[in-house]
Amino acid sequence: MFDPSTAKQTYDVIIIGGGINGASVARDAALRGLSAIVIEKNDFASGSSSWSTRLVHGGLRYLEYFEFPLVREALHDREILLRNAPHLVNPLLLTIPIYGDRSRPYWKIWAGMCLYDVFSFDKTVPEHRMLPRRKFKQLFRAIEGDGLNGGAQYYDAQASLAERLCWENLRSAIDAGAVALNYTQVTELHREGDRIIGVSCRDELDGHEFEIHSHEKTIVINTAGPWVDRVCATAEIDGKSAPIGTRKMGGTKGSHIVVSPFPGASASALYVEAKSDGRPFFIVPWLGQYLIGTTDLPFEGSLDRIKADNNEIDYLLNETNSIVPGAGLNRDSVLFTYSGVRPLPYAEGKNTGSITRRHILFDHTSEGVANAISLIGGKLTTHRAVGEEMVDQIFKKRGDRVPACPTITTPLPGAILPDDPRIPVAVTQYRDRLSAETVNYLFSIYGALALEVLALVDRDPSLAAPLGGDRPDIQAQIVYAVESEAAKTIIDILRRRIPLAMLGGYGLDLLPVVANVLKTACGWSAERCDRAIAEYETFMRDNCIPDYALTRELATSAR
Repeated sequence: MFDPSTAKQTYDVIIIGGGINGASVARDAALRGLSAIVIEKNDFASGSSSWSTRLVHGGLRYLEYFEFPLVREALHDREILLRNAPHLVNPLLLTIPIYGDRSRPYWKIWAGMCLYDVFSFDKTVPEHRMLPRRKFKQLFRAIEGDGLNGGAQYYDAQASLAERLCWENLRSAIDAGAVALNYTQVTELHREGDRIIGVSCRDELDGHEFEIHSHEKTIVINTAGPWVDRVCATAEIDGKSAPIGTRKMGGTKGSHIVVSPFPGASASALYVEAKSDGRPFFIVPWLGQYLIGTTDLPFEGSLDRIKADNNEIDYLLNETNSIVPGAGLNRDSVLFTYSGVRPLPYAEGKNTGSITRRHILFDHTSEGVANAISLIGGKLTTHRAVGEEMVDQIFKKRGDRVPACPTITTPLPGAILPDDPRIPVAVTQYRDRLSAETVNYLFSIYGALALEVLALVDRDPSLAAPLGGDRPDIQAQIVYAVESEAAKTIIDILRRRIPLAMLGGYGLDLLPVVANVLKTACGWSAERCDRAIAEYETFMRDNCIPDYALTRELATSAR
């Protein structure tokens, strides 16, 4: 809830948008000694940051559009993340089947592989290898063989829990003195002359309205992703609307599905071209399941309710069955869906695949506002680089010396250092209360911060109880999400702090035990829990459960 002290301060940097890029800017700014505040209208990482394919990659197909600087930057930052966030970012082997009737021939893939190795000259993962047809068929017998010319294999990386990557950037920022507010809507940007002098906000949970004040050197950063234009439109002068600039954003919709392991599923990720239209998509092993996506469709609808439609789901199922003929996937195979809008530059009439993925720091000085910068674009992979570039620009606009960027070498809070003596001690200490599987699991998703989760078990041994089913999660994780990770709703807990909603049953079977923990250990009232459950069920229906499943459910109920 609203803390009155927040409105009494002024800040060097006011960041609007609490996704991965806003979190990275806040972290970099705070570590370089600037006072920063992040304002997010929903939950942290609830927008584009949780809608991606969860890959940390250079962008192999960007080579086709000659975006060499973007590929090099992404590959450089991939290595930094592998080093600084090893608990959240892991090497991932990808395999590309190459067919004679698709748009990218064998020689073109080979050339791309060689360029990829050149641009990742400082990598710690193995180089690519090309697989002739015969060898490919021996290794991948379940892959469609008609028209196959061979294949290629190379390494990128995966951030399975992209939402936690965002949170740990925020945690690092908060530890360095930043303030982070979720469920806080920016209602107005107050302009005076060529500056934004204050930001009006509303706490979306209790309705409290307040203002964040700036000082003469404050810089306002707009990292609202697809909502960048909406934020610019809230500007006013003397109570009259005075939007900043013209349209900047024109994103495309991307949808994903999650399915259980299926016949013929590859142990490596598959990067394939759809048989029907040649569009690239991924089939990626993910937390014991498979993540399939993404679509890429022009989007002009509401940004506040985006859902994978039946046609998109069928497209991903059919194309997967085409590449793995024995998969046998159908609508009943779908465990979860999610969909979102990529925050791409507005490019009217341009092919969606050819719109640049390069991020742009748009200085609004040219539009009459001297202390505001908007981020257009931005990828999960390059969030750290965005933070570095943005904070460099902030210091320059303030007229200050630009100090060295610390995020290149500073690990995230959960990074487990090789010589940390606490980890083996903890594994031994909790052996009598928790299974080895659970302890290992906690360290796999929280890293060194798992020690804070385990400390809750010391405080209340009942929190060692499992959440249910055959998952290794325990009740302490619910309390930790609320007390230490700014979770305000059950959606925050099961969708973004712990990925349980995405791994089967949409998390609906866990609601009774989660509500009980919130009542007994977090002090939530029965009324608040009931409201949170209703909101969770509505969210799943509106955003994640396929429409065909809801239609079938209604038809069954009617009978």
